[in-house]
Amino acid sequence: MASYNKVILMGNLTRDPEMRHTQSGMAVCSASIAVNEKFKDASGEWQERSTFVDVTIWGKRGEAFAKFHKKGASAFIEGKLRLDQWEDKQSGQKRSKLFVVGDNWEFVGGPREGGGQGGGGGSWGGGQASAPAQSQGQGGGDSWGAPAASAPDSFDDTPF
Repeated sequence: MASYNKVILMGNLTRDPEMRHTQSGMAVCSASIAVNEKFKDASGEWQERSTFVDVTIWGKRGEAFAKFHKKGASAFIEGKLRLDQWEDKQSGQKRSKLFVVGDNWEFVGGPREGGGQGGGGGSWGGGQASAPAQSQGQGGGDSWGAPAASAPDSFDDTPF
């Protein structure tokens, strides 16, 4: 039977992303995102529930994510679920952790959220880090996925 593992999340970062590098030099970004859900309870009152999800983003995409995102900023992340299992060295108990491995991310939100180029909105595509060729320095853009042509400083001169 075929399998499919895809996660799409949009929420707010609960802490600043943390960058580290493996022994081989690969960049690893760790972040946590809060995804909120509104629903009516049994009495008809609106309630809100938050789900906190740990996210790991590898390589250049992770470096760019950490550079342009801070605690409280909105984030849109596509990825897959991963379950890590290990035995605790101190207690000997089996442990596990379910988290998201982020494959792609995009800027969301506005200029107040501090999310990147020209105020944070991804209106010209500068926040997307999804094309593999671009993330490896190919395809005419810079290493975090921005288009080769520079974005205008202001959209006031846009003819439409």
